[in-house]
Amino acid sequence: MAPRIVVLGSLNMDLVSYVPHHPLPGETLTASHFATSPGGKGANQAVACGKLSRSSSSSLDAVAEVAMIGAVGADAFGTQLRDSLRAYGVNVDGVRVLDNARSGIALIVVDEPSGQNRIILSPEANHALRPEHFAQIPGPRPDLLIMQLEIPFDTVMQALEAARRADVPVLLNPAPARELPPAAYKDLAHLVVNETEAAILSGAQESDLDDVEGLKRVGAIFLERGVHNVIITLGGRGVYYATRDGKSALVDALKATVVDTTAAGDTFVGSYALAVVNSTGAFDIDTAIRDSNKASAITVSRRGAQVSIPWRNELQ
Repeated sequence: MAPRIVVLGSLNMDLVSYVPHHPLPGETLTASHFATSPGGKGANQAVACGKLSRSSSSSLDAVAEVAMIGAVGADAFGTQLRDSLRAYGVNVDGVRVLDNARSGIALIVVDEPSGQNRIILSPEANHALRPEHFAQIPGPRPDLLIMQLEIPFDTVMQALEAARRADVPVLLNPAPARELPPAAYKDLAHLVVNETEAAILSGAQESDLDDVEGLKRVGAIFLERGVHNVIITLGGRGVYYATRDGKSALVDALKATVVDTTAAGDTFVGSYALAVVNSTGAFDIDTAIRDSNKASAITVSRRGAQVSIPWRNELQ
């Protein structure tokens, strides 16, 4: 039986404008291209797990069962968001459709020369996910629970505690970044952060992450708090990891033609999660990160969010 991954998180419709540069205060720009596509960190990570677990939309060879828990409005965007997840093999029985709410929206501006984006979120239905809904993790026990911070913070903390009681491993991607209480780190299986998030959560300066020694010091802070595996993504510099059993390394990034960085981090999380649940024996974190870098490199070479995430056969 295939392992089960549950993603608890956000679903947003992405409204994306591609511009020659990010606008300055008071500046009006004309976009060269506009796109509307399903997104949200939670949904993107679920889609990454779904697509990277199978060869195509019609494939029956999935190496993991993927389910999404979230909320959308009873509107056209909500229908699109759920349909997109289904198309990529994600179970949406846990996605609530709310009659009195709108679906979440993300306004995204992509700087075409660099591919870098800036995002404004309007959570809407995502904030209907309340702590009392997660006194226990809904549905069959997952082999891994993935969460981010685009839904109410108290809800994430409640789900973390419920997972801990049920002995369900958690991968936490705390974005948008904010300080976490000490209890959030206790026996946390996987913490995936970028350098900005790592600095905010550790109390360090981003400059502290400029070299391997600084990365080791910051990684050690999270390990001391109770995290088992710490992963710090560094963009073009690669990925640093440190583990409870003493392993650590800076893995080089793969060269890629960057078109749009939207969903790159979510692709990394999805690929890494699949490696976690499909590991036999000791988890090989180094190989998992190298494979995740490869998947992310494909994503950044394409426009869009979920549509840019590769299928498993594209990695071969």
